[in-house]
Amino acid sequence: MDRNLALEFVRVTEAAAIASSNWIGRGEKKKADGAAVKAMRDRFNQVDFRGTVVIGEGEKDKAPQLYTGEKVGTGKGPEMDLAIDPLECTDSVAHGRYNAMAVIAAGPKGSLLHAPDTYMEKIAAGPLARKAIDLQAPIKQNVKNIAKAIGKPVSDLVVMVLDRDRHENLIKEIRNAGARVRLITDGDVSSAIATCFPESGVDAAIGIGGSTEGVLAAVALKVLGGEIQCRFYPKKEADIEKIKQMGGNLKKIYTSEDMAKGKELSFTATGVIEGPMLQGVVRQKSRIITHSVVTRGVSGTIRYITTHHHYYK
Repeated sequence: MDRNLALEFVRVTEAAAIASSNWIGRGEKKKADGAAVKAMRDRFNQVDFRGTVVIGEGEKDKAPQLYTGEKVGTGKGPEMDLAIDPLECTDSVAHGRYNAMAVIAAGPKGSLLHAPDTYMEKIAAGPLARKAIDLQAPIKQNVKNIAKAIGKPVSDLVVMVLDRDRHENLIKEIRNAGARVRLITDGDVSSAIATCFPESGVDAAIGIGGSTEGVLAAVALKVLGGEIQCRFYPKKEADIEKIKQMGGNLKKIYTSEDMAKGKELSFTATGVIEGPMLQGVVRQKSRIITHSVVTRGVSGTIRYITTHHHYYK
């Protein structure tokens, strides 16, 4: 991934974050998402590259923009696959809650897993515990192994879980294993990535969430030295056939390398509302301040970018 192209993608996520931030707390999640999608698409089409959305807003007949399979960019320059979430955590923005981002994962053609809009079982951990996780092992064993790898007692281990009814038993298992549970309303991309940063206080992320978020997290975790394991968990019967048509395997445990191949990868995110990774959009009298992160697999760099967007009325 060319460094200049990676920085261009920061401008894309900044545009989406700023556009969606207009809808914070207004109770209009569709309008917030729509604003992010339009801004991201418009900005993509100013960038010199040939992009294909491999994981996007949904199928073409359900998503008029940034749908899976859509071509973006000027048509000049390198050919790239994109996994995008113009607004991760639409509900958080609609209700003014914690944690929302605009996100792009990119790599050369064929590098990113093509996955339909369905669920995946997931477990993620940072660099110290990357070899300690096992999606097929009992929760108690994973908790014990992660704590040992990190070098802390199980009682101090923090596992982040989406606050959903489907996770009721999972939460009980984590607590019974002796670890702590931190619940979030939305945002399992940021929770998975947060495991790579000790200062976040998150040691592991476990649960069932979207396949899009699984691939996005896989790119970032791979670059940051962490690991995520996923397995398809179809939401409905029709998803099974879609998974098979895209070459997916319902029994396979997908690692970060399976979902994001090679080193020519980048992950870019801009905060909309403050979360475990990034501060949100700040609006002042004559400027807007955004906070972004961009990582590149080739260089292994992590850049935090604070941008002041000046405007005058």
